[in-house]
Amino acid sequence: MPKIEINGQNIEVAPGTTILEAARKAGIEVPTLCNDSRLHPAGECRLCNVEVAGDPHPHTACTSRVADGMRVETHTPELEAFRRTMLGWMAEKIPPETFAALPDKELHRRFRAYDIEPKGIASPIETRDLSHPYIKVDMAQCIDCFRCVRICDEVQGQFVWHAVGRGADTSVVPGGAANLAESDCVSCGACVDTCPTGALTDMAQGPVAGDERRTRSTCVYCGVGCEVEIVTRSGRISEIHPVLEAPVNKGHLCVKGRYAFAFTDAPDRVVTPLKRDGDGWTSLSWEQALDESAAAFRRIIDEHGPDSIGVIGSARATNEENYLVQKFARVVIGTNNVDCCARVCHTPTAAAMKAMLGTGAATNSFDDIERSNLILIAGANPTENHPVVGARIKQRVLRGGAKLIVIDPRRTELAAMATMHLALRPGTNMPLLNALAHVIVTEGLIDRDFVADRVAEWDLFRAFIADWTPERAAGICGVAAEDIRAAARLYATASPAMCFHGLGVTEHTQGTEGVMALVNLALLTGNFGKPGSGINPLRGQNNVQGAAHMGCDPAILTGSVAIDERRALFESVWKATIPHQRGLNLMGMIDAAATGRIKALWVVGYDIWPTLANSHETRRALEKLDFILVQDLFITETARAFGHMILPAASVFEKDGTFMNAERRIQRVRKAVEAPGDARSDWRIACALAQRMGHGEAFAFDSAEAIWNEVRTVWPEAGGISYPRIEAGGLQWPCRDENAPGTEILHVTDFARSHTAPLKRIDYTPTPERINAEFPFLLSTGRTLYQFNAGTMTMRTPNATLRPTDTLDISPADAEQLGLTPEERVRMRSRHGEVEIAVRITDRVKQGELFATFHDPRIALNRLTSPERDRIVHAPEYKVTAVRIERLG
Repeated sequence: MPKIEINGQNIEVAPGTTILEAARKAGIEVPTLCNDSRLHPAGECRLCNVEVAGDPHPHTACTSRVADGMRVETHTPELEAFRRTMLGWMAEKIPPETFAALPDKELHRRFRAYDIEPKGIASPIETRDLSHPYIKVDMAQCIDCFRCVRICDEVQGQFVWHAVGRGADTSVVPGGAANLAESDCVSCGACVDTCPTGALTDMAQGPVAGDERRTRSTCVYCGVGCEVEIVTRSGRISEIHPVLEAPVNKGHLCVKGRYAFAFTDAPDRVVTPLKRDGDGWTSLSWEQALDESAAAFRRIIDEHGPDSIGVIGSARATNEENYLVQKFARVVIGTNNVDCCARVCHTPTAAAMKAMLGTGAATNSFDDIERSNLILIAGANPTENHPVVGARIKQRVLRGGAKLIVIDPRRTELAAMATMHLALRPGTNMPLLNALAHVIVTEGLIDRDFVADRVAEWDLFRAFIADWTPERAAGICGVAAEDIRAAARLYATASPAMCFHGLGVTEHTQGTEGVMALVNLALLTGNFGKPGSGINPLRGQNNVQGAAHMGCDPAILTGSVAIDERRALFESVWKATIPHQRGLNLMGMIDAAATGRIKALWVVGYDIWPTLANSHETRRALEKLDFILVQDLFITETARAFGHMILPAASVFEKDGTFMNAERRIQRVRKAVEAPGDARSDWRIACALAQRMGHGEAFAFDSAEAIWNEVRTVWPEAGGISYPRIEAGGLQWPCRDENAPGTEILHVTDFARSHTAPLKRIDYTPTPERINAEFPFLLSTGRTLYQFNAGTMTMRTPNATLRPTDTLDISPADAEQLGLTPEERVRMRSRHGEVEIAVRITDRVKQGELFATFHDPRIALNRLTSPERDRIVHAPEYKVTAVRIERLG
């Protein structure tokens, strides 16, 4: 360990430490402007120059490594004079009004520290780039630190900002575009976050007020679970920043997490309970709304029994709230009819992985991205749908640390940069995955030691997979046999290999079996129980993992255990009997509503009508219900068309609790602002409704933490995850006691229920949804970067200017054949319905295949999608619909 002296202070540091890092360890602040802990050091600003004994030339502390015996001085008169001179030159660019308005900008802090007054003149409005809805660009204030260029390159990997010119003529511009809005910018805001001046600022950022507060919390959008710092002024959110030391996002955010928070203050927030009154709504007091809702539930139970009511939890609600929702269903209503939106996305994942591995959750952590030698992405588009993880994968590949295989019908951003892109036909995952396994087995590429020790049913699988040759699969999936062989060899020999999968695997009639086929590949190659490996679902919503894991599923209780497996424990804690009648899942509830068996639904934070497939059938079912209680931030499309009562819920920014991300990490959610009007946290509503229905004692909670402590009682695998332990950062379950560090990697020595895991023998069963002369195109549906699900939140933010509506992607060849022009609106018909939508002509989709997003309720894309479902858990098949296109007029 090198020993050095800094300003007369002796310290010992690790080899490779920079002088800047050593000084900070010693509590000495060396000023910098071009340095950012997220970036490789550059030494551009030279403000961190220090003197090293024996060398007449100054050293940049951020780039210079320590050496044993080194003696360093950081604040000599000469160095301080140099810094004042440098800062004085920079002060010529900074207007006093910007200095006053943005005191937290790093350069402005340096001005104050060195008592330097800015002397710049504000640039004319017409010279600034105000084209972007979130980011202001005023390069007259740029000091050429190039942090924006480097963070766009090194963290996001978008390469938007470019330094052009030389010397005094150097300028930073968005490459290849007239302005930022027309560039390849993905609006992540990293450049704004790192910029030390007023050159790049948030459009909404205003002067710092005296009542500014900062609250650490967790993002409300996808399942990555980025930690955020929420800045509030005068009781309203003004900015959101990434938490630099967060283990998941490591100081980075996407456009939604950083900027899409305006929905919180949307003028159409529901702020008081509402009761349907003809075609309109009447405001009620909470007492009236709760009394009437409880009376409706009691009447239906009395007339039709408890199993005539269904309860639906929410991926946008906290763990604590979902725990109470499922407890309410089982204790208060007396039914196992409880589910959540996991049913339509990753319940196939949970079922498949639990059946084979004993645990239905990610086997590894996001940090394993940087430890992998190969990354396999199946049916997922991380750079748009899980952008921070997508950026980490992109950086791992760009730096040459890992090979990349992408299995996806479309040429996504990551597919375009992949070592191999297997562009299969939609709906043919099983033939392709079986053929990959065939190559691994027949060419002797298995991990023999792992298979011998940890894998069951090997001989049966080897005999089964012999028939699934690449040539057989190629004829079905459209991927060349030699490409299948090359991909199998690459995956099997590049250990460790890490697999991520998404809804392109799960939302099929063989979705659950598709996940099992991925698990087969990892078992054959020994890619479990070690860093950089495993099978890892990319969960779509912020707490969809948590909602299901808390027991919002008809067959499981909290902790994802079968009801009878822990019935005794739960009944002793709840002091109530759990129903024995098998419950209905979400799709079963819709079916039962259509036949009259279900009479009422309580829908928490989930707009089911526009988001469920085959929405005509959903409408037919919902129209027959006697009572629909909707609990949400807004009058959702479901509430607007079918609701009888709406209870106003608090948003993620207005309550406390926890979320569970896709890597099993439990993280805090913290209240940053007050809820508007009479809106309440979902857990408080559940407790009040339970009290009205005679079960107040079982719901006598006074805080989210108190609910979590009951969760820990019934879920021993999370017993060690207390609020105090996750105050500074989340923990990954299992974590059984308060001394346990949590678990980054599962299945290291054993699988959850056995030392071995079985290989699954699964044949291909084609979907009934097929093309023909009448419906010649295959449509897949999915999300886009700027919008989220039904648009409930993002459509009420400036994201709506970045992505105003849904579009239909079509290949240039198909567009030419149909005579279509860019942005032309067309009618798209399926066997199930029709929509009108604008086309986007792109080479990202193959001829004969289409892709459309589903975020805009005005388009209502799910009027097209089919009634087909996964054969095991009944998730809808959103990814394959046969359609035709007709020109309008």
